[in-house]
Amino acid sequence: MDAKEIKNLEDKSKFIRGLIIKEIYKIGEGHAGGSLSAVEALVVLYYKVMNINPKDPDMIGRDRFIMSKGHAGPAVYAVLADKGYFDVSELDTLNKPGTNLPSHCDMNKTKGIDMTVGSLGQGISCAVGMAKASKIMKDNAYIYCMIGDGESQEGQVWEAAMAASQFKLNNLICFVDYNKIQLDDTVENIMNVAPLDKKWEAFGWKVISIDGHDVEKIYSSIIEAKDSKEKPTMIILNTIKGKGVKIIEEMGVANHSMKISEEIKNMALKELE
Repeated sequence: MDAKEIKNLEDKSKFIRGLIIKEIYKIGEGHAGGSLSAVEALVVLYYKVMNINPKDPDMIGRDRFIMSKGHAGPAVYAVLADKGYFDVSELDTLNKPGTNLPSHCDMNKTKGIDMTVGSLGQGISCAVGMAKASKIMKDNAYIYCMIGDGESQEGQVWEAAMAASQFKLNNLICFVDYNKIQLDDTVENIMNVAPLDKKWEAFGWKVISIDGHDVEKIYSSIIEAKDSKEKPTMIILNTIKGKGVKIIEEMGVANHSMKISEEIKNMALKELE
């Protein structure tokens, strides 16, 4: 990517963060920290990498994305709305009665969502099945999936990891949002998953560890992953929970699900200008 393209993706990341803040503010409380930490990877995927068509969301042979850490739904919704899957005004209905945008992603309600998620570990398991199906159908699609670092404590994640390696699913490219904080404490204090790189390598995956907020490194890592001949790839995104909004970053553990007051919203939007 040239400097102009990198700057455009960085600016888009700020814009998406603004949408996330606004949609959570509208309902008053939500998963801000884990949504903000996932933004750059989503922006690189949806604005640079994936073979998708918002006007034909069910296009045969399209690439798929699964947000296995389902609480980051607000980040996915912000991207889908900006891409044109649905009107941006729908973001104001996040998690409200009758909405098409529930707290965790639901493929039966939201255009552009490829898999319903919620129970941790199930999203990456579905991604393995999709990647296997794509191989059988020979449609040349790539399956992308993001899991959480707290989610990595789930045994089902590692069952999926074994299966993907066994089936040589080199069309499966996953990310772990390694922000080191889960619902109510640090990952290290709850159930330490380090060293993540060694664990995924032991399960037969190609592993790349990068700054998860560097759009250039995210893009080059995906290109490198596509060169893998027989292995699925895990890209470890070293991130900051609440990234991009100082007051939310500084809340640390308290920002998993938090209130967004008008004051916080205004401060955040000014910082993101």
